[in-house]
Amino acid sequence: MQQQISNDIHYFQFESLSQLANGRIQHAIFGRQGGLSPAPFDSLNLSVSVPDEKARVYANRRRAFGLFGRDTDTLVHAHLVHDRRVATVTSASNGTWIEHVDGIITNQPGCGLTMNFADCTPILLYDPVRQAIGLGHAGWQGCVRDLPGAMVAAMQAEFGSRPEQLWAGIGPSIGPCCYEVGEPVIGAVRSVFDQPEQFLVPQPGQERPHLALPQANRQNLLRAGVPAAQIELSDLCTACRTDLFFSHRAENGRTGRFGSIFLLTEESD
Repeated sequence: MQQQISNDIHYFQFESLSQLANGRIQHAIFGRQGGLSPAPFDSLNLSVSVPDEKARVYANRRRAFGLFGRDTDTLVHAHLVHDRRVATVTSASNGTWIEHVDGIITNQPGCGLTMNFADCTPILLYDPVRQAIGLGHAGWQGCVRDLPGAMVAAMQAEFGSRPEQLWAGIGPSIGPCCYEVGEPVIGAVRSVFDQPEQFLVPQPGQERPHLALPQANRQNLLRAGVPAAQIELSDLCTACRTDLFFSHRAENGRTGRFGSIFLLTEESD
């Protein structure tokens, strides 16, 4: 990923998606810097689900989303539930919160998607042939329930997307360096992956393994038919880099949420 800074807002973009964009998409994973919120939500907290003042959250959103000409009421939001349900949305959904979903997809120009994170994995999908996008949220539960695969299937069903033509970005999330897990995570991973030990990484001097969450979500995309060469991993661990991102695990639950934006731009004349 490439880091950008604008008006003190730090954000990250996938090189592959940026190269493919050709003016048709815009995207960003925002860092935690450049906002107005005090500790422990310092400073660009974009979520009202934590006990930060709503006025500051909405001001933060104006700062971050405004870099792309958007605000809260011109983006589609989601109430995340750590599952695999995917909703198809349009510009008519802008300013609304879609209930009980962890994936939202669209093929309507002008529609914008957003989600918030603090260790779970952002999943971005782009179909450059049919001009469709998807944004997903996959923590360990979304991973073992195959939210990435559900997003691919939904784009196939709704837009006629072909998995081999999709491009994917796997954003900053907690990495195997920091994500120690026990049951039920270990059992769930072993039940859904053919070679689970590649994602349950032993650590010297520790009894319990660490989960390679980004790599497991990548495997879900591979199983769904997305080519390896078309999947970009950020290689940024949110728990290691609390200077850049919020981390629920590293900050013991007292933290904010970093946001994302994914836009399918209006077609030019």
